[in-house]
Amino acid sequence: MLLEYDIIVVGAGHAGCEAAAAAANLGSKVLLISMSMSNFAQMSCNPAMGGIAKGQIVREIDALGGYSGIVTDNTMIQFKILNKSKGPAMWSPRAQSDRFLFSAKWRELLESIENLDFRQDNVVSLLIKNKKIEGVKTELGLEIKAKSVILTNGTFLNGIIHIGEKNFKSGRIGEMHSEGLTQNLNKLGIESKRMKTGTPVRIDGRSIDYSKMIEQKGDEEPKKFSFLRTPKLQNQRSCYITYTNSEVHEILKTGFNKSPMFEGRIRGVGPRYCPSIEDKINRFADKENHQLFIEPEGWNTCEIYLNGFSSSLPEEIQYKALLKIPGLEKVKIFRPGYAIEYDYFPPEQLSVALESKVIENLYMAGQINGTTGYEEAACQGLMAGINAHLKLNKKPPFVLKRSEAYIGVLIDDLITKGTNEPYRMFTSRAEYRILLRQDNADSRLTPKANEIGLVTSERKNLLNEKQNNISELFKFIEKFKVEPEQINALLIEKETSPIDQKVTLKQLLSRPQIFINDLINNIDVFRDFVKSNIIIEKEDSLEEVEILTKYEGYISKEQDLAEKIGRLEELNINENLDYYKLTSLSSEAREKLNKIKPRTIGQASRISGVSPSDISVLIVYLGR
Repeated sequence: MLLEYDIIVVGAGHAGCEAAAAAANLGSKVLLISMSMSNFAQMSCNPAMGGIAKGQIVREIDALGGYSGIVTDNTMIQFKILNKSKGPAMWSPRAQSDRFLFSAKWRELLESIENLDFRQDNVVSLLIKNKKIEGVKTELGLEIKAKSVILTNGTFLNGIIHIGEKNFKSGRIGEMHSEGLTQNLNKLGIESKRMKTGTPVRIDGRSIDYSKMIEQKGDEEPKKFSFLRTPKLQNQRSCYITYTNSEVHEILKTGFNKSPMFEGRIRGVGPRYCPSIEDKINRFADKENHQLFIEPEGWNTCEIYLNGFSSSLPEEIQYKALLKIPGLEKVKIFRPGYAIEYDYFPPEQLSVALESKVIENLYMAGQINGTTGYEEAACQGLMAGINAHLKLNKKPPFVLKRSEAYIGVLIDDLITKGTNEPYRMFTSRAEYRILLRQDNADSRLTPKANEIGLVTSERKNLLNEKQNNISELFKFIEKFKVEPEQINALLIEKETSPIDQKVTLKQLLSRPQIFINDLINNIDVFRDFVKSNIIIEKEDSLEEVEILTKYEGYISKEQDLAEKIGRLEELNINENLDYYKLTSLSSEAREKLNKIKPRTIGQASRISGVSPSDISVLIVYLGR
């Protein structure tokens, strides 16, 4: 066995898989170490990818050459665009996946990468010399050398599962936890804290009465995540909605005295935006019911994920409450919901490349940085894998700005503001969300990934073809003019003002009531042009042209704002600057700046406790 690598990735969850794939595809010799070779990118919680802002992240991962979108497209059982009734900045793709196929597809893709090796083992400590990584030591006693190590341990570090008054050591139910590594890192000067997350009960779909529930079908014309030619979904499985009620709530309350959360046995902070069912009925006591989603776990299983019923109450209480939910009167449980506590490392201890500020060439990604969600983990893994490879090859780090990607927003939030609760991405976290749409992730990011060598020729060609499509479409709609008699009947039907002289297609398309397919269906010349000139993914090109036309003013304003604020990102700060010597700064600013060590004035301005007057002091100092 080879005992020396360029990069070792510890943990094969969503972050670890993306990290290993990126680094190996860039040319590094990589070893992926996992405690279980059967659970690559395991969907530990809900069997779904994407969602509000998360869907944009998956498309960004794909545009950068990652695999999450490709795997999802090959394994999904339902697809929806969420928030379609709102503006395009809010449109978010989401897919239900077959979680068994999802993990298997990940393994298949990883095993096809030439520079990637695998080992089933548990890393218990790091090999360090002069505060620089030299490798890892495993539970089986092996010392494996490496120039860089990426930690993506998820919830496994000193993980403890809670179900009512029962608790036991585990990284995921039915799997061992990992001991030793946190203590090793603490001794090296890296701070750790505790967090908590949870997962709902899994139930037997054969015991459900779906007639008492509301069916939720996928989109009639399902799209996909990857910009590559991945398969389109032909058949879909439905999800269903049901609700709790006052009787359910009263039963759950009888278990509060045995709840590890209410009794103080859980010290870690849980996710604000995905609370347990007991937390919901405690915090929102005035609500008579809460929505629950019945989500199938795959094509060929009757196992159901009960989204919205996360719980750490005793199993008998969970079961009694379930029996009072419409459609679940005869329910059978596969396994109860549970809470899990685990170690994480406050992310302010990382650089913008996700490299430790304490140990050189040590990178961290995923839930151990305080995030929650497969998508947030995967994008961190991708960036850590890229940056570990780049540093070994003496190249500058790959950094995405807040105006360039949700991934840039996420990493900047983590390393600048930190987090004391599981961080989840929302569209509201992004200042420039009209620029960061799901439809244009390839245009934004694929050229950047191409510069570092992570893009295949197929991906480059598809983007070039799409951009050519968009360019030709714009030329046509800006030049071709429509006579009043050709279009007025449609305009009246759509309740918008008719025209009394020729206007361009672009002028018509800029009206909120008129959509590009209306023009294609009613203007023969335009329909013929589209049929003969659009080469690939016609719907994607048409959609982007429509968005760019209708929201041209908003997009222009946001670009101007991003450029103005972006000038602060160009004012670099020496990483060795001793802020304590700048006595004109407030004491809080000196403390925070010395801890975070921001790279730029822009980053410094986003640190909690650093005021505008402190930023003015820094700008004056840099000017000198």
